Amino acid sequence: MKLKKQVTVCGAAIFCVAVFSLYLMLDRVQHDPTRHQSGGNFPRAERRPSFLSVSPQDCQFALGGKGQSPDLQMLAVYSLLPFDNQDGGVWKQGFDITYEPNEWDAEPLQVFVVPHSHNDPGWIKTFDKYYYDQTQHILNSMVLKMQEDPRRRFIWSEISFFSKWWDNISAQKRAAVRRLVGNGQLEMVTGGWVMPDEANSHYFAMIDQLIEGHQWLEKNIGVTPRSGWAVDPFGYSSTMPYLLKRSNLTGMLIQRVHYSIKKHFAATQNLEFMWRQTWDPDASTDIFCHMMPFYSYDVPHTCGPDPKICCQFDFKRLPGGRINCPWKVPPRAITDANVAERAQLLLDQYRKKSKLYRSKVLLVPLGDDFRYDKPQEWDAQFLNYQRIFDFLNSQPNLHVQAQFGTLSDYFDALYKKMGIVPGMKPPGFPVLTGDFFSYADREDHYWTGYYTSRPFYKSLDRVLEAHLRGAEILYSLALAHARRAGADGRYPLSDYSLLSNARRNLGLFQHHDAIAGTAKEAVAVDYGVRLLHSLTNLKRVIINAAHYLVLGDRDAYRHDPAAPFLSTDDTRPNQDSLPERTVVKLDTSPRFLVVFNPLEQEVLVDSPHVRVLSEEGQPLPSQLSAHWGSATDMVPDVYQVRGALVPLPASILSLHSPCPLNPPATVKSSVRLYLHGRDLPVRKQEAVPVHVFPATADDFCLENQHLQACFSGHSGLLQRIRQAGEERGQRVSSEFLVYGTRRSPLCSANWGRWGRAMGQPWLPHCLPAGVEGLSLDVSCLVDIRDHINKELALRFSTDIESDDTFFTDLNGFQVSSSLGRGSSHPWGTVPGRWDPLSAGQLEVILDRRLMQDDNRGLGQGLKDNKRTCNRFRLLLEHRATANKALVMPVAQEKPAPPALRSFVPLSTTLPCDFHILNLRMLQAEDDSLPSAEAALILHRKGFDCSLEAKNLGFNCTTSQGKLALGSLFQGLELGSLQPTSLTLMYPLGTASNSTNIHLDPMEIATFRIRLG
Repeated sequence: MKLKKQVTVCGAAIFCVAVFSLYLMLDRVQHDPTRHQSGGNFPRAERRPSFLSVSPQDCQFALGGKGQSPDLQMLAVYSLLPFDNQDGGVWKQGFDITYEPNEWDAEPLQVFVVPHSHNDPGWIKTFDKYYYDQTQHILNSMVLKMQEDPRRRFIWSEISFFSKWWDNISAQKRAAVRRLVGNGQLEMVTGGWVMPDEANSHYFAMIDQLIEGHQWLEKNIGVTPRSGWAVDPFGYSSTMPYLLKRSNLTGMLIQRVHYSIKKHFAATQNLEFMWRQTWDPDASTDIFCHMMPFYSYDVPHTCGPDPKICCQFDFKRLPGGRINCPWKVPPRAITDANVAERAQLLLDQYRKKSKLYRSKVLLVPLGDDFRYDKPQEWDAQFLNYQRIFDFLNSQPNLHVQAQFGTLSDYFDALYKKMGIVPGMKPPGFPVLTGDFFSYADREDHYWTGYYTSRPFYKSLDRVLEAHLRGAEILYSLALAHARRAGADGRYPLSDYSLLSNARRNLGLFQHHDAIAGTAKEAVAVDYGVRLLHSLTNLKRVIINAAHYLVLGDRDAYRHDPAAPFLSTDDTRPNQDSLPERTVVKLDTSPRFLVVFNPLEQEVLVDSPHVRVLSEEGQPLPSQLSAHWGSATDMVPDVYQVRGALVPLPASILSLHSPCPLNPPATVKSSVRLYLHGRDLPVRKQEAVPVHVFPATADDFCLENQHLQACFSGHSGLLQRIRQAGEERGQRVSSEFLVYGTRRSPLCSANWGRWGRAMGQPWLPHCLPAGVEGLSLDVSCLVDIRDHINKELALRFSTDIESDDTFFTDLNGFQVSSSLGRGSSHPWGTVPGRWDPLSAGQLEVILDRRLMQDDNRGLGQGLKDNKRTCNRFRLLLEHRATANKALVMPVAQEKPAPPALRSFVPLSTTLPCDFHILNLRMLQAEDDSLPSAEAALILHRKGFDCSLEAKNLGFNCTTSQGKLALGSLFQGLELGSLQPTSLTLMYPLGTASNSTNIHLDPMEIATFRIRLG
């Protein structure tokens, strides 16, 4: 069984998040000589007014209070428990369980033993190594052994492994698998590409890997998963039950929950509950959840409370095998002579376990990591258990019915016993809201270090995710336009295979030992190579799609893979390299940029004499800065051009290098460099003025029209933030700290300041940042490779009176309220850890390095640190007491003629609270080609109008959740529209001629569409 533990007390790492604003560089573009030129060859683009208007009706969501209060609110449960870890006897983390022998006389106990094998797609070995060494043998034996007895059952969850195996088996074996699934012997549980981590994964990737797995199952086996199985993620987010519910699953199982929570729920018979979203007013998100009660999902901890006894019924551990029972009492093969005694001993454990639940139906998992990889184990487990079942079932006085079952067999029996249909709330069962972070398996061993571990790869995950979403949308739109124009024969349809491969590599990395950073070093490298390979391929997909979409004359489109029309703005030489920015070489001819989905953009050029022109040929506000190689060195002949770009999905801009005698319309930055008494050489460039100050004790401030940030003249660290209209501002001081480890290999306890010997990381603060410069951009280049057993933390201390309550993001999907000081929590928008230490304090863990193993099965420390760019934004928001509408009109500009070259995919602006999560082409019969249909996935955000907002620069209003899809895509017709479950497995209602839809706040909806 896989084990792990935490080595830190608090944390939160934030990384270079790729808000997808990729720009692509055109080399020398031929322009239409007949077109009007005003400082450059540009199409005309419509300038939309800038405003944000949120109707009061669209803010009611944030007020809450509409739905019935849950029976169990995890915030209240955490505040109730003492977390005292008292010795519970044979069930060390629980209590003694007693029962009366006649309790089942009126209603017999029904036991479902569920054989399973947990296959990690990478942990100690790489994905491929596990497959060839173990997984293929498990699945091959499964087909053979399951056919020997129709009473046998087995469940499987990791479709990444299953699909690889499927590609390598015969048609005869495939037919046997379909028969096993069809007759209920084999169940595919959850059906995702992996069993994802739920702390670090973003909801886009969580959904994407679920769709990938479900679509594979539907196409190859024709099965739709009904139940969720998550025995190994290290804590559970409330986002996952929502995604499973919207995928039409009716039940789910979880295991790794803090032992004190398990004990409390077991004592109150609340281990099974309806899991509801905190924002749900009508119970529409409820899904039935079963929580396993004991320490682990291995056999010694699943039959009942006493692992010494349960281990005797793990028949892989029979004497003579490679593993045995740590409690020194081995299993015994079941014979006619001992079956009565052995069955009674096991039944006692079953009865005690059943006392922790509300029904007379009992679930008993039977498996562990990579179990059933040899035919001998199949025989040992199934033959011995069948002898026990036959005996129990032949004794009416025992009042028990035992059998092998699947997860859904168990849920179906429970629903039947309760007299309800699947998915309904069983009478008397509680409703729960909240999440199950953070997880501890014993004592104070909190599993929170993985929120931070290997931040470089966590960052690369977000970069790949952003590129995948951009590539999916651009490919879908380019292909739809090409098909409409009859040009799909000239468009590279084969790019679909690159998309498919990237989906699967991103999905693989959501595995709970991949993005979590808990695999061996060689496995992490294997993941990194896969991520980089897909990132490179996605840039090719984007280049090809952008090439077609921005051409003025698309009839002239020709795809030449040997000579790409565009080149990308950065490159990564290796899987562990930070991106290297492309420097645009300027001369007398303009250089053109295709900019996709920009907010604010930086371009590196080789000349200080540069100006940026819009599509109308008008100068864009921009600033010329030095490009810094270190804190005191400017990179020679490289300059940074920064400015707010035209917010169109695919715009064309030009960079001009005017004659030095012709002053460019570009403002040069002014730099002040404080050396704090250190005698350091400074490399300057004449084009950018730099003022060097040997030392200063005075604080200094940077400001824009919205924000002023003040820094310590002594340390350069943040001290205060003042927003426009405020007199004093908010104290927001920052400092760097380190955590060490305590001598016993448990978790870190000692911490202190970064000393001189360790050096201080470079912490540039950049303004403006965020939307219209409302937030402070904080970035750090972190490298702790020369340190031992340390964690680097950045602490913010404010005078905000937060008391014990704070809020944490879950998977970038929702915000959860939490309680308590000194505990770590995941940050989902950007993977990492953060810790509220005391009122008004927040701590961000940037990286961690451990030299020894943590006794959880990995067998090595965490020593493969990389230079990692950490970037996040600090935003202060004031909450008003009264709810109100947001209406912020901005003066309109006169519209310009329609665009000729920039690509505008939507005919109208989406409502402010609607987000296109993905536009994903679906697979054709040929796996490498797209079909004529796509999945449109929409997410309606939940707005809170009690936050006092400034001008956010949006061009939108809200519409009470209504959206007309029929005319949404400019230049394309919506041929068909079918609402479906989240992963497209179930149609929701009948297809309608109406293309108007409605979404409630926070809901995610999927539509099967055909564009043409």
